[in-house]
Amino acid sequence: MNKGDLINKVAEEANLTKAQATEALSSVFNCIGECLKDGDKVSLVGFGTFSTSDRAARVGRNPKTGEAIQISARTVVKFKPGKELVESVN
Repeated sequence: MNKGDLINKVAEEANLTKAQATEALSSVFNCIGECLKDGDKVSLVGFGTFSTSDRAARVGRNPKTGEAIQISARTVVKFKPGKELVESVN
């Protein structure tokens, strides 16, 4: 499922137009992104928790040449699924 499919599904299930569903979904994604950018966690009970983690700089290897390369430090996004989501998949 891609974003367009998700918009169609939300529009159908929530009885919204596709434009309204697009706006709602974009708003949710933007809010999650802004919270993560500010260093906050986003917990959606039953679905899961989005959080960030700092990854330290490290030395890696180019798999083709074996040459050592420097990988810079960065912040990564993590997602931990909630119990209800895990149970619904199994």
